[in-house]
Amino acid sequence: MENETLSDAVVEALRTVYDPEIPLNIYELGLVYGVEIDDGGRVSIRMTLTSPNCPEAQVLPARVKQAVLDVEGVTGADVEIVWDPPWSTERMSEAAKLQLGLL
Repeated sequence: MENETLSDAVVEALRTVYDPEIPLNIYELGLVYGVEIDDGGRVSIRMTLTSPNCPEAQVLPARVKQAVLDVEGVTGADVEIVWDPPWSTERMSEAAKLQLGLL
């Protein structure tokens, strides 16, 4: 599978993972800071959480990893939680802001 096609499939997989406290997927919420795919199909994801005290902090990264591993062509996945830059509503897509009544 071409890297661009694989990248699109990975993003679609990320859109299936929802934040447990906000009824939106993590991609539209802006929690995903970066997705890199090497030539062998291994995916590295940099993401954050809405809060360092998120009750799902231990579970959400595992759900993200599994969603990505389920994508055909992905040979492995790593999920790194980062806190810099801190998440804010400004990172959300316009569609997400609209859905939450922020626009």
